[in-house]
Amino acid sequence: MAVTEKAPAAPTVAHEGILRRQSLRESAARTYARSLPIVPVRARGLTIEGADGRRYLDCLSGAGTLALGHNHPVVLEAIRKVLDSGAPLHVLDLATPVKDAFTTELFATLPPRFARTARAQFCGPAGTDAVEAALKLVRTATGRGGLLAFTGAYHGMTEGALAVSGGAPDVRVTRLPYPYDYRCPFGTGGARGAELAARWTENLLDDAKGGAPAPAGMIVEPVQGEGGVIPAPDDWLRAMRRITADRSVPLIADEVQTGVGRTGTFWAVEHSGITPDVMVLSKAIGGSLPLAVIVYHEDLDCWRPGAHAGTFRGNQLAMAAGAATLAYVRENGLAERAAVLGARMLGQLEGLAANHPCVGDVRGRGLMIGVELVAQAAGDPPPPAPELAAAVRRECLSRGLIVELGGRHASVVRLLPPLTITDEQAVAVLDRFADALAAAERAALRHGETSPPCGKETDRPYR
Repeated sequence: MAVTEKAPAAPTVAHEGILRRQSLRESAARTYARSLPIVPVRARGLTIEGADGRRYLDCLSGAGTLALGHNHPVVLEAIRKVLDSGAPLHVLDLATPVKDAFTTELFATLPPRFARTARAQFCGPAGTDAVEAALKLVRTATGRGGLLAFTGAYHGMTEGALAVSGGAPDVRVTRLPYPYDYRCPFGTGGARGAELAARWTENLLDDAKGGAPAPAGMIVEPVQGEGGVIPAPDDWLRAMRRITADRSVPLIADEVQTGVGRTGTFWAVEHSGITPDVMVLSKAIGGSLPLAVIVYHEDLDCWRPGAHAGTFRGNQLAMAAGAATLAYVRENGLAERAAVLGARMLGQLEGLAANHPCVGDVRGRGLMIGVELVAQAAGDPPPPAPELAAAVRRECLSRGLIVELGGRHASVVRLLPPLTITDEQAVAVLDRFADALAAAERAALRHGETSPPCGKETDRPYR
């Protein structure tokens, strides 16, 4: 479905009725539904069509789940093949040809050094289930209870995953500084800030009076996604690997959002060249369907049969869709494509920032991009601007562009387009974002919330 096509007009009665019933029937915990009041009825690639007949360019991609976009032909064909075969759809953790094909493709994509000694454990279907499994695994293997995690982290919504996330209300883990160049906790930024973060970690672990319990493992995101699209510096990540290896602490890489080509390599740890002890995988590995797995070094494989079970570990449709997705990304060089196109989009956004002082920082890796918006006020760096970010998101939606927010203060506009996005579509995304940013600035000026607007809407048609 090309983004240049115009959808036929559709009555909005059904659209509004569905949204109204959702608000009456579903819990107050609704998130995306609040900021994105659309009712998708059809989708293909980057494009979603709503029940009201409007079309949108989807740069949320199921929070990074849709590596190939919506309803990619290879994914649909893989699902149909399983459905037409008469194969059982629910098999617990039994071996099946579909599962064998998935694990074979998965191991073919893993960093070779890691794959040679790896074991896999299928979990419940969500990324948070895989995080829980990883934490349980390292605690079982080491006999220790402490955990090391980082400021700004996000690992899921279940109890253990929340405990190692940055916003944990009940902290039961040792929290370590994650390098954040733009808002460096040490006030230095750059390589020096990352070096100080590593030194702090090492000193704390070696301090007999530091208060850190003996750690069973360290969990880290190679790029913090919900935390504001903050890439870990490669040297710092290598330092974390050295620090943990020297102290026999298993290193867990959370690749739930960064995996399957998203950051410009198939797995984000490949940027730094480290070999973790555990990788946590979900989202894109299921090809748009629920699937989660941890892959870990065989030395940690100490669970007894049944020590970590789950009724829905054997999702055959997700494994078929996932195998097709992994193979397509690998065979078509989509990780390399993400690196090239992502660098181009970052450069264009940096050019946009030059004319918009409210853009404090542009960062990311591959097609995992963040734009941090700031207030026009004193400060180095200036304070975050969550209200402006929310306004930009609204203006984007009114222009047919779906984006989400992240970061400590929800002031980072996040772009997670599918890896199949074309050059033309990338231009359309950036055009709409630029227009939305300028419109939000003008509205803020009218309400006295910011300084005079520093950009101008373009006259480009929305493709």
